[in-house]
Amino acid sequence: MKRTERIDRLELMRTFIRIIEAGSLSAAAVQLGTTQATVSRRLQSLEALLGVKLIMRSTHAMKLTDDGERCYQHARQLVDSWLALEDDLQIVDDNPVGVLRVRAPHAFGQQQLLTPLVDFLQRYPQLAVEWMLNDKNIDFISENIDCAIRVGAEVDPATVSVLLAEVPRSLVISPELLETVENVSDPLTLSALPWVAISTFYQHEVTLQHQVSRESITIPIVPRLSTDSVYVARNTALAGLGAALISSWTVEEDIAQGRLIELLPEWRAAALPVHLVYPWARYYPARLRKFLDLMREVMPKISGMQLPAKE
Repeated sequence: MKRTERIDRLELMRTFIRIIEAGSLSAAAVQLGTTQATVSRRLQSLEALLGVKLIMRSTHAMKLTDDGERCYQHARQLVDSWLALEDDLQIVDDNPVGVLRVRAPHAFGQQQLLTPLVDFLQRYPQLAVEWMLNDKNIDFISENIDCAIRVGAEVDPATVSVLLAEVPRSLVISPELLETVENVSDPLTLSALPWVAISTFYQHEVTLQHQVSRESITIPIVPRLSTDSVYVARNTALAGLGAALISSWTVEEDIAQGRLIELLPEWRAAALPVHLVYPWARYYPARLRKFLDLMREVMPKISGMQLPAKE
């Protein structure tokens, strides 16, 4: 009976932590795969067990009490310690278990990373991955995400950020469109071109650097189309809508086959950094550590990637 009580208490603390980190009982219920009524009942049970009020709730708001804040800090440490124990005891031959929740950019997640992801899952049969594709900023705690692969994003000092590789970019245009414009002989002539902008990385100007002299120049542009999709940018560039500055791996074959032409190859935009980002914690489960090891190993080897430039 005592063993059952301990397990129940751990579940109550896990639920309480998820309520706080998800921001509401309903969000916690979704993340835990249960009902809001069950979550509310577990919260009431924990409050009754401890003899204090942990959360003040109104129709539209939720606030931790002072006792609730202290309970959250202790519960977080206890659950982390329990997870470390579970993880250590369940690992057989260093094989991780459980579910890893990963956020990845659409383009990378649909194509470049699928082969290493499949190999990763086949290597560790007791592991499952939730592979969510989204390029937007992440709230790891409230969205219950373990880690994210970010391309070109600024590093958040509140997270752990590991630089994995860089993505070179190419300035491309369709042959048909190039025939209709005046001679593009230097960067200053690029402003006159119609453009397709990848709004995540550039919108109204592009900065290029000469590969020999290291001179930099910023050119204003007026996009015909702005998009947050690398694939849309590639396809509309192929259709002749405008020039585009795009990850080289997406247009490598198009350039080789003559469907797109690389403009001014001696001038290049800075490569985009690729980071694996995850929230700081006292304990990291084996599934996250193994995934980080995988990304460090394979990312620089993926077609179109390169090792980070040394400072």
